[in-house]
Amino acid sequence: MVALALREDVELLVGLAPRVLVALSIASLIWVMLPRDRVSALVGRKSGVRGLVIATVAGTITPGGPSSAYSLLAVMGAAGADRGALIAYITAWATLGMQRILIWDVPFMGSEFAILRFLVSLLLPVLAGLIARRLPFALQIKDAKAPEREA
Repeated sequence: MVALALREDVELLVGLAPRVLVALSIASLIWVMLPRDRVSALVGRKSGVRGLVIATVAGTITPGGPSSAYSLLAVMGAAGADRGALIAYITAWATLGMQRILIWDVPFMGSEFAILRFLVSLLLPVLAGLIARRLPFALQIKDAKAPEREA
């Protein structure tokens, strides 16, 4: 029983490793090519509701699983996106993602259901972003280059 579980875990790891590697490679490429001042202007602290809408659209059209979405989320955060835009992006990816609509909603529930679910959920990422901007938490993104010091 334990051997079977371990074998299945190894098979899952071997299957996921290439996907994670590709997603992280793409995120690294985007990080190098991304103009940080442009990202900050589009989805930064002073972008307002327009920045939340841009982040929502980006989250909606981002394909793939968590390894690609969270890699891009980290790149956006390090490039100057504010926490509201980051929350709007990941909320849109989770609730409005086109891959979910095309792969799951339409085949299993039909196009009418898919359209209705999309329309009902459309404002959720922007609302979540607005709430995130109002909460008294500080956004801290880990910097891989700066080692943490012990006190």
